[in-house]
Amino acid sequence: MVNIAVMGYGTVGSGVVEVIRTNGDIINQRAADEISIKYVLDIRDFPGDPIQEKIVHDVDVIINDPEVRIVVEVMGGIEPAYTFVKRCLEAGKSVVTSNKALVAKHGAELLSIARSRELNFLFEASVGGGIPIIRALNSCLTADRIEEITGILNGTTNYMLSKMFYEGADYDEVLKEAQDNGYAERNPEADVEGYDACRKIAILSSLISGQQVDFEDIYTEGITKITKKDMLYAKAMNMTIKLLASSKRHGDHLHAIVAPALLAGGHPLYNVNDVFNAVYVNGNMLGDAMFYGSGAGKLPTASAVVADVVDAAKHLHRNIMTMWKNEKLTLLPIEDTCRKFFVRMSGDAGTRRAEAEELFGPVEFVSAEGLDDEFGFVTGVMTEGDYAEKAARAEGILHMIRIEE
Repeated sequence: MVNIAVMGYGTVGSGVVEVIRTNGDIINQRAADEISIKYVLDIRDFPGDPIQEKIVHDVDVIINDPEVRIVVEVMGGIEPAYTFVKRCLEAGKSVVTSNKALVAKHGAELLSIARSRELNFLFEASVGGGIPIIRALNSCLTADRIEEITGILNGTTNYMLSKMFYEGADYDEVLKEAQDNGYAERNPEADVEGYDACRKIAILSSLISGQQVDFEDIYTEGITKITKKDMLYAKAMNMTIKLLASSKRHGDHLHAIVAPALLAGGHPLYNVNDVFNAVYVNGNMLGDAMFYGSGAGKLPTASAVVADVVDAAKHLHRNIMTMWKNEKLTLLPIEDTCRKFFVRMSGDAGTRRAEAEELFGPVEFVSAEGLDDEFGFVTGVMTEGDYAEKAARAEGILHMIRIEE
């Protein structure tokens, strides 16, 4: 028997308990042992819930019990999760977490502690929810040099942008609908400003580079400035708009960014809609691969957590997780990266065409139905620095969206 403890009995924590109860026979068969929940840590009591008999309020009960071999951390946030997880590892217990904030900030240190003690610190659910992207990078793709990871890593914003594109809804309308449906929090900042996706791409960037990538160093732009007009232009170009989190190699450097992007129909992420997430990976030997599925939600996330529990149970005395160093990786500055840009400008295209071309060089003009007081155009490939310098000299730029090719 392998005894585990679950720290946090919220949405994901209760999902972990449900998955183990529902699929216990299959899980035990795959773990080649019985997975048994001994404790559930929470500050609350749950009268009437069968879990109440396992509830403890003091983390020391878990840490000091030598029978607990694996601890699941699903509390969220940095503290007290970081302190609890570190103490569990130091006490000789493997840890499984879904906590992206914790992994993004302290992943290198916690991985190092786990390795030094022949334990495991596993975090599949911290990036893709139910999508097994960490496991793929850690085992299936270890023969490859990963050249690019680009993903739709936030279900809330993907749901909102899908509604705006297909139904012509405006931002405020779809945000309220997302909140009413439970997809967005009352304070949706982490999702709509791109912070959630930023932490996830920081984790993936750290994994593929082998060094610490700080999420604070990643240029991050959310979807709050995307409008119905942007969607009209996207349709006119046979494109769509997605919030992408991307990490790409440029020679010896890595560049990471989170921002809305225009995608053409041939892009592998074009048809990823609603609350679904997907991750596109390019390896120098594999070529292209796609991972698609439910990126959030109680049971998909809990499923990924329990899969890590099974992995930890099968490797109680052997570390299996790829490390990354505490040494910080310096990302390629965004100013030095190259791409095309879609630009909306006020005024009449007929009278301002020459001005736009004088500033940005040869451009492809775009018109959208019903938008007579503005026009759009697509630039040639240029650096972000060049675009910023040219845009600073232009009058009447309404919005810019990057183009992902």
